Amino acid sequence: MTETRSLTPLATRYTTEDLRVFTPDEAARFGSDLTEDVAWQLLYRLEPDLYERLIAGERIHPDVLAWLPARVSRCVEIAAGTGRLTTTLAPRCDELIAVEPAAPLRDRLRDRFAGPDVRSGFFDALPVEDGWADLVVSCSAFTAANGGEAGLAEMERVTHPGGTVAFVWPADVEWLRSHGFEYASFPGDMSIEFSSVDEAVAIARIFYPHAAEAIRTASVPYDLIGVNPPRDVAWKVTS
Repeated sequence: MTETRSLTPLATRYTTEDLRVFTPDEAARFGSDLTEDVAWQLLYRLEPDLYERLIAGERIHPDVLAWLPARVSRCVEIAAGTGRLTTTLAPRCDELIAVEPAAPLRDRLRDRFAGPDVRSGFFDALPVEDGWADLVVSCSAFTAANGGEAGLAEMERVTHPGGTVAFVWPADVEWLRSHGFEYASFPGDMSIEFSSVDEAVAIARIFYPHAAEAIRTASVPYDLIGVNPPRDVAWKVTS
């Protein structure tokens, strides 16, 4: 990461030159406009260390982790990133396929976990056979725009009848409900726990610039940055 880029907000962090990092398939999917969604995709591929700094202090609500099955035969995790949810899933699964589209994040998954079968793929193009999984799950990645109808169809395709499709920390909750999903949110105040105040401010300047000046401690409430905390789950049992 260059010094001039170090604290640049995500929305203006990259240039069209950076789009060259995409594979031909990725370029066809993401396009050539530097939208916020594309900036996130560039982050995963150009600055995986920064991405890990961002998520290092995020803790999924313990009741969400307890909600997930204690034991599952076959599981597919989609958009696994560097393993935030994989850490919980891997010990509970006899077989786990972790699907991640960004190559630098896949590399980190393989380095950190011996058990999961790490594969390249997207929500709407899963490299998994029909009806293979008991549980198909994703954390903080699927949206109506990033996944959408085609992604839901793929997730249901790879889930056997009676299995579960689940989203941890879901976006677009009402959209999911309109597609037959149930929803639960667990109570309690939640904060991002950074390693220091300086780290909290530095990360906020990039990802939450509107809140950076208000940060006074290393523990940053989600309310301060205006983000729904990771305390909810949406799920659907397939037929």
